Amino acid sequence: MRRPIIPYNPKLKQKARRLRNNSTLSEVILWRHLKGKQMTGFDFHRQRPVGNYIVDFICCELYLVIELDGYTHMLERQGEKDEIRESNLKSFGLHIIRFWDEEVYDEIDNVLRVIEDVVSKQKNKLGL
Repeated sequence: MRRPIIPYNPKLKQKARRLRNNSTLSEVILWRHLKGKQMTGFDFHRQRPVGNYIVDFICCELYLVIELDGYTHMLERQGEKDEIRESNLKSFGLHIIRFWDEEVYDEIDNVLRVIEDVVSKQKNKLGL
């Protein structure tokens, strides 16, 4: 079975590069645990264009997106935007998991356990 290609907007490449060069503290902390295939041998990328969005982390092989939410996501209008964004990303066949920045700061071991569990489920679901 051939899996669908994950589309992206090439106009977002420069913005994604700027975001990679100006990562938040939570992104830096999580990236230390995801880079170099440390997460059960799967390759993650950070700040990657997907459709008309830039996702925090993605494993294309698993169709898995990890998003980190800070204080701006607590705003009323931002919640609506997040729902639309998530719906659009799911339309590409992506599975999305979200963590609050504070979870990464204070409970990184729990965050990593959740990611490992989702990676395992996605791996099984996709027959990898």
